[in-house]
Amino acid sequence: MPNRLRLNSQSQDGTLTSRDEPIRVGLIGYGYAGRTFHAPLIAATVGLELVSVASSDAAKVRRDLPDVETVRDPMALAGTAGIDLVVIASPNDTHVQLARTALDAGKAVVVDKPLTVDLADARDLADQAQRLGLLLSVFHNRRWDSDFLSVKQAIEDGLVGRVTHFESHIDRYRPQVRDRWRENSGSGSGIWFDLGPHLVDQALQLFGLPDRVQANLAAQRTGAKTDDWAHVLLECDCRRVVLHAGMLVAGGSNRFVVHGETGSLVKRHSDRQEAQLVAGMRPGAPGWGADPDGLMVYDADGAERLLTPVDGDYRHYYAGIARALTGNGTNPVPPAQAVATMAIIDAAIVSARTGRVVDMAFTAADRAAFGV
Repeated sequence: MPNRLRLNSQSQDGTLTSRDEPIRVGLIGYGYAGRTFHAPLIAATVGLELVSVASSDAAKVRRDLPDVETVRDPMALAGTAGIDLVVIASPNDTHVQLARTALDAGKAVVVDKPLTVDLADARDLADQAQRLGLLLSVFHNRRWDSDFLSVKQAIEDGLVGRVTHFESHIDRYRPQVRDRWRENSGSGSGIWFDLGPHLVDQALQLFGLPDRVQANLAAQRTGAKTDDWAHVLLECDCRRVVLHAGMLVAGGSNRFVVHGETGSLVKRHSDRQEAQLVAGMRPGAPGWGADPDGLMVYDADGAERLLTPVDGDYRHYYAGIARALTGNGTNPVPPAQAVATMAIIDAAIVSARTGRVVDMAFTAADRAAFGV
């Protein structure tokens, strides 16, 4: 019988039984996500210890992490003894089988977004984790972006009144198609599976579940093999939420635009943490998550003022995981919330394929995850 980090039998919120020794972490995948985000953030989190990495490039892992064991077979790591928490940062179409294997082996599991590439699989994984009494979480790190936190606080402070129109853009200028799984044809590739989960998750955190979804996806770059442009509209009563991502936007675009009954907000530039991590900054170093780009607020009379933005900090995600696994907190991204995100990802794909508006049919569990 494997050693299991089980949910507290008294708890319904995802907390786990406490333990004194560090939580031993195995990381599957050491590509862009694993190397740039997960490994540094795990290393920066008190109570977590990265002990093993599954990668096809062991030499790269050893250069960066000389004291960490490397293995080639990700499935072996998912089920190995001596690992408490399995972090899955491999290609999207591998998430479901690796997560199933890790859960069956009694491990807590973190999956890089998206949870899966199929909504039915996402629901099955959530059910499996609940049945086994194990933590399952999804790395929706952009809940801790400075731009999002600044806009969220401004909305909660009532600076624009009731929000009627919301735009969220993640636009880049990358005209050359690269030979990598995210840009090749295949299950789980494309910009909507890459950036869509971030856009959707943030919208859900602000506004809850939408009633309808309308979407358009396109492959615009010369030689594109999958979608590299996405424009998705979420409808709920009179509010319209626009989610947009593109790869041919020279100079960038406003990250957020918000219009409400008493004013408007504009956040021009994006959070800097990803760029800081790529540059080799350690999480928590001086300047980490600091945002020099203020939030512009326009009131009903047209007057404008610039607000100091909220700093971002991705460390809050893994700190939340550590607290959950020691019985001192709750899962920072419960699986039911990630499943709702997958429901919208799936609906947008159906809408783009059929040209129709898709009415959302959320389950009771989906609604409960957002308090409705």
